[in-house]
Parts: sequence; C-alpha cells; structure tokens
Amino acid sequence: MSLPSVATSPPLHCGPDMGSAQRRQDLIASHIPMATRVARSFGGRGEDLDDLIQVALLELVKAASKFDPARGVAFAQYAYPCIAGGVKKHFRDNGWSLRVARRTQELHLQTSHAIPALTQLLGRHPTVTDLAAHLHLSEVDAREGVQGGLAYSTRSLNSPVGDSENTEPGLLIGGLDERIESVPDRLLLGVHMAVLPRREQDVLRLRFSADLSQNEIAKRLGISQMQVSRLLARSIDQLRIAMLPH
Repeated sequence: MSLPSVATSPPLHCGPDMGSAQRRQDLIASHIPMATRVARSFGGRGEDLDDLIQVALLELVKAASKFDPARGVAFAQYAYPCIAGGVKKHFRDNGWSLRVARRTQELHLQTSHAIPALTQLLGRHPTVTDLAAHLHLSEVDAREGVQGGLAYSTRSLNSPVGDSENTEPGLLIGGLDERIESVPDRLLLGVHMAVLPRREQDVLRLRFSADLSQNEIAKRLGISQMQVSRLLARSIDQLRIAMLPH
C-alpha cells in the first residue's frame, strides 16, 4: 500500500522547527508502524483492514501537518489520539456497532475531539478531570464519553484487542489494575509515562517494577500512604485514557 501523497496535504500549521517538507515526510515515515498498529487494533469489526490502514495513514499525514513541536509534546503522543480518532470517525460514518444512547455518542464525540487539543495545550494527555473542566461536563459524563468508544465493537469486553491475549478492553477500564502490564502496547505506554510528573513516575516504578507496597513507597519517598494511593490512581487513570483508542 502506498503512502498518501504529502504534496497534496493541507498547508502546514506547525512551528518553525518542522522546517521542510522532507523533514515532515521523515516524521511520517518513521511513524507508519504506529499508525498501522492503531489500524490493526480496530480489525475484525466488519471493515476491511486495508481500508483502516489507509485511513490511519491519512490521519498520520494530517497529524504531521498540524503538529507544533514548540509545544514540547512528543509527536507520537500527539499523533496517536489523532489517528485513533480518525479511524473511529470512519466507523462512526458507517454507524455504531451497538445500540448506544445518543447521549453517550455525543459525549464520546466531544471527548474524542478535545483530547488532541488538550494534549497539545497541557503538554500531556488530559485526565478525566481535565476533560470535564474543558468541556463543562461532570466527571461521570467525561468518563462515559471516553469509555463510550468501546461501543464501536460488538466484541465482548473479554475479547482481546490487537495481537496480545492480555489486551482485553475490560482490563483498560474500571477498577485499579494489579499489574500495569495489562495495558496494551508497552512502547506507547513508555511514551505516555515519560510525560507524567517525576513524582508519579517514581511511584509507578516503585510499585510495578520494584514491587513495593504502598506503605513501603510512602516511607521511601517520605509521603503518606494516602498520597501514594492518590498518585497511583491519578497516574494510572491518565495512562488508561492515553492508551484507549480516542
């Protein structure tokens, strides 16, 4: 499959560091595997995989055109929700797979559109709280909008997404996961973790790499166990939102 022509793409709306069309082309080429992974994660839902990959590549080109490196956000972090959102729009244009309340559909559209813009603005993926404040919604509605994307598939929440057996949608939402390894695509997870505040990175590392208890982490960092619990909940919530197809 040929890469969509960059020469016919919309005019650039990016910062001075993007410089030339060749540099933009290099950025696109280096992220084709990521776009392909996003497309494959939506496979098996009644749409031809080649069509999904084509949509993902077109969204990659558009993301490169709009990307502003001056914001300090990694391109992969910015492009991922843009690509996933474009693929979801492809499904949306062909109808929802499940009978979903119109309110949920509307909330999902709002949150999906807000995530890329807020990512650029904040320099990190927005939390449910960020989305709620930006869209003037309750946190319950914001979370419903984010999770409403699961309705694009008629699969069970126990059906794996992508190639791994440990990427069930049900593992990506709801209660606190015992192991962060249940979140799909470890490469992108590393990108998203890198933009978390240093304290939250430390708490995640001590909890899931060093396998320390919350009390042990609290003693190591000189904070309370309650603070550790809140930091874990907040950081994992951010990672869940970042890794869900928006």
